[in-house]
Amino acid sequence: MTEAEPTTFGESRTVDLGGPVHYVDFGGVDVDGPDGAPTIVLVHGLGGSHLNWDLLAPLLRPHARVLALDLPGFGRSEAGDRRTTVQENVGVLDRFLTDVVGTPVVLVGNSMGGMISILEAARSPQKVSGLVLLDPAVPGPRRKLDPLVALTFAVYAMPIVGERFMWLRRRRATPLRQVHDMLRLCGVDPEQLPSAVIDRSVELVEHRLTVTGVEKSFMAATRSLLRLLLDPRAYREAMASIGVPVLLVQGDQDRLVSVHAGREIAARHPEWRYVELAGAGHVPQLQMPERVATEVLDWIAAAELSRS
Repeated sequence: MTEAEPTTFGESRTVDLGGPVHYVDFGGVDVDGPDGAPTIVLVHGLGGSHLNWDLLAPLLRPHARVLALDLPGFGRSEAGDRRTTVQENVGVLDRFLTDVVGTPVVLVGNSMGGMISILEAARSPQKVSGLVLLDPAVPGPRRKLDPLVALTFAVYAMPIVGERFMWLRRRRATPLRQVHDMLRLCGVDPEQLPSAVIDRSVELVEHRLTVTGVEKSFMAATRSLLRLLLDPRAYREAMASIGVPVLLVQGDQDRLVSVHAGREIAARHPEWRYVELAGAGHVPQLQMPERVATEVLDWIAAAELSRS
C-alpha cells in the first residue's frame, strides 16, 4: 500500500488488489473505541467515483469510520488488463473488505454501486452488517424508462458503436461541460454545489482523458449491468438471500432508475426500510446530503448496527 496522500476530503490511498485500487479514507470515529462505531464503505455508480461522496462522507464520519473506493475502470483506479464487469468488481469489493477493512461493514451503494453491494452481501454475508441502497440499479417496468436514457443505453449496448459514441461525446465537450451535463442528468443543479466539488470533478475528467481504455471499461460495466437487468433472475435471488438490515432510498425524480422500479423492489421486500425522497434525482447524496445522512444515521441507530 502506498503512503497516505492527505487531501481536504480525506486521505487518498492506493492498494494492490490484483491491480491498483484507489480509495479515500475519510477517517471518523475509532471503530475500536468504546462507542462501537460502524465502518461504512461507499460504493459509487456507473461512471462515478469517490467524488460522489464528497458531501455525504463528512456528515457520516462523526458517527462512523468512512471509506470510499474507486472500482477498477473508474475514478483513479485504472483498469489495465482487468475486466470491469459488475461481477468482476464484486470480487474487487469483496477483496477490499477483507484486505483493507477487515471487519463487517455497512455498505452504501449508489446506482451500479447498489447492485454491486447487493451481490456482495449475497456472496459474503459475514462481511456485511447492513446495506444502504441509494437509487440502486434494479429491474423495473421498461415502459417507465426515460426515453432519452433508454436510447442512450441502447446505443451503449451495441459493440463498437457504443465505444465510438462515448469517445465522440467525451471529446466534443470540455471537461467542465461534461461535469455539468452529468450532474444535470442525475438531477443535480451544478450551481448549488460547492465550487471545490466541481473543481475536483473537472480535474478527474481531465485526468481520465489521458487514460487508455476508458471507453472499453465503461462499456464492459454497462453491458454487464444491462444483462443483469434484462434477465434479473439471479439478481432477484441475490436480493432474496440478504439477511441483514436494508435501507432503500429512492428519488422520485430519478431519470436513470425510475421511482416505479424502486417502489416495486420495496413491495417485494417489505422487511426493508423504504424512503422516497421528493424532488430527488439519481444521486441524492450530492443533491440533499443532509437529508440522506439523517436517514442513514437514524436507520443505523434503529437497526442497532453500531458495534458493541
